Amino acid sequence: MSRPAFVTRIATRWRDLDTYDHVNNSLFLTYLEEARIAWFHSLDGPWRTAEAEPLLASAQIHFRAPIRHPALLAVRLMAARIGNSSLTLDHEIRDEHGTLHADGHTVMVWVRPDNGRPTALPERIRHAAAALLA
Repeated sequence: MSRPAFVTRIATRWRDLDTYDHVNNSLFLTYLEEARIAWFHSLDGPWRTAEAEPLLASAQIHFRAPIRHPALLAVRLMAARIGNSSLTLDHEIRDEHGTLHADGHTVMVWVRPDNGRPTALPERIRHAAAALLA
């Protein structure tokens, strides 16, 4: 049985390619960012407020196979850990044929915009992430 996940579809663009004619590895982080923002926008209500906003604290990517253009990618986000002020999301990037191109995780920390200090994970985020826990 597969884990509960939020999935975003992303089409590669010609400008994503590097000298080796495959998607540049740095774009994998952009694809993950696009998936996270799509997930945030899918939630009921705001995901950023005057009291709390997310910052990327760390990212780990295991590059499994180059992505050739053109490709339609499925970026899957799954909750791995829900902390007091942080959220760890596992991720996978696969193409339309199911080939795994990358996996790993990111850690988001919610901070107060006025001082940058960690703050409690908003209930809306906590509840939405719980639905993505394995």
